[in-house]
Amino acid sequence: MRERRRDPRHRGAAVTGLGVVSPHGVGAEPFWKMTADGTSSLTRLGRDGCENYPLKVAGEVRGFDPAALIEETYLVQTDRFTHFALTAAQLALDDARWGPADAASPYSVGVVTAAGSGGGEFGQRELQNLWGQGPRHVGPYQSIAWFYAASTGQISIRNDFKGPCGVVAGDEAGGLDALAHAARTVRRGTDTVVVGATEAPLAPYSIVCQLGYPELSRSGDPGGAYRPFTSAACGFAPAEGGAVLLLEEERTARERGAEVRATVAGHGATFTGASRWAESRAGLARAITTALAEADCRPEEVDVVFADALGVPEADRAEALALADALGPHARRVPVTAPKTGTGRAYCAAPVLDAATAVLAMEHGLVPPTPNVLDICHDLALVTGRAHPAELRTALILSRGLMGLNSALVLRRSAASSSHRRSTLV
Repeated sequence: MRERRRDPRHRGAAVTGLGVVSPHGVGAEPFWKMTADGTSSLTRLGRDGCENYPLKVAGEVRGFDPAALIEETYLVQTDRFTHFALTAAQLALDDARWGPADAASPYSVGVVTAAGSGGGEFGQRELQNLWGQGPRHVGPYQSIAWFYAASTGQISIRNDFKGPCGVVAGDEAGGLDALAHAARTVRRGTDTVVVGATEAPLAPYSIVCQLGYPELSRSGDPGGAYRPFTSAACGFAPAEGGAVLLLEEERTARERGAEVRATVAGHGATFTGASRWAESRAGLARAITTALAEADCRPEEVDVVFADALGVPEADRAEALALADALGPHARRVPVTAPKTGTGRAYCAAPVLDAATAVLAMEHGLVPPTPNVLDICHDLALVTGRAHPAELRTALILSRGLMGLNSALVLRRSAASSSHRRSTLV
């Protein structure tokens, strides 16, 4: 057995593969095309049983056939959010051209996911069986399929990954926290970590649980339901889907001939309290400065910011001010974007989708626009309308949770990264 442990100071955490399941489609390529084009996939909510709810607009993953992608053994045990996770994980492995032969042992590969609501659709179905037909009609997998840790477990079981595994229950910001946790796991000696987040919050039971959020948009117009940083901001449109990234120890990845597409350079996290959006200014600014310090990155080195973009006036103002506090004069010049306005806000999966988008943006030299947003009312260089060509080496990704967690992550493009993915879009 090969021994790959190295001094943690010399173990970089490299992104080598991306897997995406989103309202824009399945796979990184269709996702990026729609994102770079500034397309919006928000639609009127069409799920059965949701017709009379105050929530009218969402980002749905349409045309997804889990039976064509996942073995029946796993399908019967799992909820839709885990179907997304299993699919995205396999896409990330395939994208990185990673196979079992690339592992020093099963113990050299770990899995980390973030989750919010867990398996609401599976749980709703089983509870309906319980109350409608009795306990004999409830399957044994009710005990595990709804659980927020189900995706971590099923990914590791399906692939025989026996390294450090975990789940981050950190509200929406947990998506970035999971990426940071995975990067630390790599630096501490694990060769490879499958990491990401997926959500499926659009079943009737799940939607009822969300209706207590005052930040949830009630607009019935897909083009106006999610418009952060504007005078028309009225909350956010939720979404399902998510992304999984493959992180590898950088030198190990290069030794097997993998392309290092980006590195996880720095992370910071704080807590400022549920829905205390004015207070999130200081907390988010602190998370940003902590992430930049860990990445040894000056504010003026940030080439693009992927905003949290909640769509609540007070929260949007706090985010704009936090960027000014943390980046100084550079905050008025650096391109800011929020592509999630075209897919919806997939809770803790949203910032992982942003991380995947950041990797693709750096590769293509293109800042994607913020769909449905035109009349900006904050002092930000928000990219709207069309994508903005730019040389991108460093991306800052921001996330805040409805329960008060704030997180910031710095990704850097590898100097040796191939330029073959450069886009012709302008």
